[in-house]
Amino acid sequence: MNAKKEHVIQARGLVKRFGDFTAVDGIEFEVRPGEIFGFLGPNGSGKTTTIRMMLGLLQPSEGDVTVLGVPVTEKPEQIRPHIGYMSQRFSLYNDLTVMQNLRFYGRVYGLKNAKLRERISEAVEMAGLVGHEQTPTRDLAGGWRQRLALGAAILHRPQIVFLDEPTAGVDPLSRRAFWELLYHLIRQDITVFVTTHYMDEAEHCHRLAFIQHGKLIAYGNPEKIKREMMRGQVLEIVADDPPRALKTLRAVNDDENGLFYEIDLFGSLVHIVVPDIEEKMPFIREKLEQAGVRVADMNVIEPSLEDVFIACMR
Repeated sequence: MNAKKEHVIQARGLVKRFGDFTAVDGIEFEVRPGEIFGFLGPNGSGKTTTIRMMLGLLQPSEGDVTVLGVPVTEKPEQIRPHIGYMSQRFSLYNDLTVMQNLRFYGRVYGLKNAKLRERISEAVEMAGLVGHEQTPTRDLAGGWRQRLALGAAILHRPQIVFLDEPTAGVDPLSRRAFWELLYHLIRQDITVFVTTHYMDEAEHCHRLAFIQHGKLIAYGNPEKIKREMMRGQVLEIVADDPPRALKTLRAVNDDENGLFYEIDLFGSLVHIVVPDIEEKMPFIREKLEQAGVRVADMNVIEPSLEDVFIACMR
């Protein structure tokens, strides 16, 4: 198949119902060749169901999806040799060694002899597991296991790889190393479709789609989403008692009938989203000081994807 098309994935009016429950509700999006496309949403929003329909593992209740120009609902077997999939759950066999797992998956993909040995060698090197080929998979740290799973998913050099929350539960350093591998893949013209709930990872995607309750609520590159979906500006407050500051500002918001759009803690910082923020800063500082909260710093900042994500979810 030739992936050099305008779009390698197209979803149109995609719906999936389970009895009376609608898991995916009329979503539409397109994925371009050679990009990292991020699919974001809270647990239960419909991310995994959507991936399973794109893979031909679930039939849509309505709508259609094409992958590499193939209508998946009609000819799912035609796309499978050209895609890779790494599921939410660890997909390798813990009792097998690194080499045994890769050899097994390579043979499943139809690789043999010299080509199989070559691809396994490349996967081991990519995953940083040279010298650990005979290590049982169960003995690998979480980050190494995920990198090995990615290596297994691309042994056959697919044109698209689908990754369903691949770094869930992995430490930050291992997550960063994993994303370096994803950029290595797109340099090899492999398109990456990834679901994640980590906002720092979402910032590194070329384009994104936000899904909530099965509906698409934002779509585009990160800057476009920030520009179009963020109401107001973000004020970041450094206070000596962030929980009290949050409680105080929420009480003020109730008294003022929704003066602020959003009020949330981001680590030890308080973020407020509000229109005309420069005018309201003295008022905010006064209310905090009256409540006994000392304000060390207060600045208007560019919204992060996390700010936008929270605003969109609400």
